[in-house]
Amino acid sequence: MSGHDTPIPMTARKSGPLRGTAEVPGDKSISHRSLIFGAMAVGETRVTGLLEGQDVLDTAKAMRAFGAEVTRHAPGEWSVHGVGVGGFSEPADVIDCGNSGTGVRLIMGAMATTAMSATFTGDASLRKRPMGRVTDPLSLFGTQAYGRKGGRLPMTVVGAANPVPVRYTTPVPSAQVKSAILLAGLNAPGQTVVIEREPTRDHSERMLVGFGAELTVEDAKEGRIITLTGRPELRPQTVAVPRDPSSAAFPVCAALITEGSDIFVPGVSQNLTRNGLYPTLVEMGADITFENPREEGGEPVADLRVKFSALKGIEVPPSRAASMIDEFPVLSVVAACAEGITIMRGVKELRVKESDRIDAMARGLEACGVRVEEDEDTLIVHGMGAGNVPGGATCAVHLDHRIAMSFLVLGLATKKPVTVDDGSPIATSFPVFETLMAGLGAALERTPA
Repeated sequence: MSGHDTPIPMTARKSGPLRGTAEVPGDKSISHRSLIFGAMAVGETRVTGLLEGQDVLDTAKAMRAFGAEVTRHAPGEWSVHGVGVGGFSEPADVIDCGNSGTGVRLIMGAMATTAMSATFTGDASLRKRPMGRVTDPLSLFGTQAYGRKGGRLPMTVVGAANPVPVRYTTPVPSAQVKSAILLAGLNAPGQTVVIEREPTRDHSERMLVGFGAELTVEDAKEGRIITLTGRPELRPQTVAVPRDPSSAAFPVCAALITEGSDIFVPGVSQNLTRNGLYPTLVEMGADITFENPREEGGEPVADLRVKFSALKGIEVPPSRAASMIDEFPVLSVVAACAEGITIMRGVKELRVKESDRIDAMARGLEACGVRVEEDEDTLIVHGMGAGNVPGGATCAVHLDHRIAMSFLVLGLATKKPVTVDDGSPIATSFPVFETLMAGLGAALERTPA
């Protein structure tokens, strides 16, 4: 069953200094892709460091439903016996992707050019999210999709029996849309081309090359041109999943706003299409040291040393939005604790995430005593300085894991405690959030409903 049956209210209180090592889980985006690409390869793919949050577990279950053999051997250690490109079998039941927009959209792409049908659903949050941004370009291959009004789940996707290659310019910067098209292009003849006006996270391109696909990337006047040659035989790989920069954002930002804090966060991905939050924080005056830069699993990583900092508001360049789209909620918390105004433009994509994240953060911050301005594509936070945010509110999270964690981070530095109405969605991406933060000294507790 999708969704969260019993809400788990949680409260964060003003904490002493956060200290210690924060070993955050594996990257969610790469974890999803390692299972899907492994299922489309011929032979056994081994994965270490896999994020075992509910979103990724739902993708593992889906790959089994399409015929792959997916096995957990130990914490974070998994294997996938793939069925090859075009080798998926038709699922016997509905594919439930829970809360995962990434999972459902990438899986739709992966099966879109195979002659079969599959029906997809998800939790209450996912059923509100638009799927047309993926199913519209997939229709160019010959795929058909039948869903609820507005292109929403539940939805049945009928794969193209005789797919044709596609050339598509993405209308919005979205790694999910790009990846779905590339996955569909794997089982189409000829060359499938995706053109991005603004670069988005490039995990799919990196991983496709690693699995043996013929893929090129070219920067041209019209944008970033990605060309994939269809019908390859993908080779199984050993995938070492780096630690998730989006998950690392929560202990990092908590340390920056909690007086006296000094934490160490090892092995965090520094992929340039993902790490926009970190240069933004440095521009705000954050004391972050990037140590021991190296490459793991084809991705650049570094160890982070993070200390409490006196921060100032800045204007975040819109060109950076795609590289930090999931981090704007927690950045708005940092902005509330900074001196001066922080302006975040180019963030309209936040309105179609697990929730309308602009609205959710604006309403919660206002309830905590912070002045906020917003329009369709902009969020402006009037910072109050370290230790000056009143707090004292209960914030609605709208089944959104990042909203829940962001307000719990805020509560560690406010005058009065901050409560979220439901912390259960956190398990979708960061199942060890509570224990990790408590281990650093954060004052978090589950509170009676």
